[in-house]
Amino acid sequence: MAIGVKPRVKVPKTASAGDVITIKTLISHKMESGQRKDKEGNRIPQSIINTFSCDFKGQNVITVSLSGAISTNPYFQFKAIVPESGDFEFTWNDDDGSVYTETKTISVG
Repeated sequence: MAIGVKPRVKVPKTASAGDVITIKTLISHKMESGQRKDKEGNRIPQSIINTFSCDFKGQNVITVSLSGAISTNPYFQFKAIVPESGDFEFTWNDDDGSVYTETKTISVG
């Protein structure tokens, strides 16, 4: 597991049925490309978030595949239609097998 990885997510707390909302995510991660070397000249192994996904009540909203060219602390902003109250589940998968998750609830009224 990479050190200091912290996911952050902003989802509105409430919405009306059928509203289009904006979701913002950021995960603190160094995103080592595998191209750099340490002070001793040894290659630093690749360590990136390779997949990000968001699901609402078990249905996929967005999935993104990342590569070594992505910047440190990847940020995503996207829109989603909210039909009813429920949970958004966010998942980031790391090259080292680590999985980072966050859940946010929205109330529709």
